[in-house]
Amino acid sequence: MGMKVTVDKDMCIGAGQCVVTAPDVFDQDDDGFVEVLNENPGEGDAEAVRDAAHVCPARVITVEE
Repeated sequence: MGMKVTVDKDMCIGAGQCVVTAPDVFDQDDDGFVEVLNENPGEGDAEAVRDAAHVCPARVITVEE
């Protein structure tokens, strides 16, 4: 099984670090809050997703592997 990405959008502060770090997996909605573009990213995005979870100041990204 691959990676599964979830976010707690209610706790997002809109810093945007996830979008900068993993733009193929994360985006921001019109209000600036995180949106997951791909809940099951491939191995090519795995390192970027882990980094995005690490740099998120609100710690709203959960990565299950």
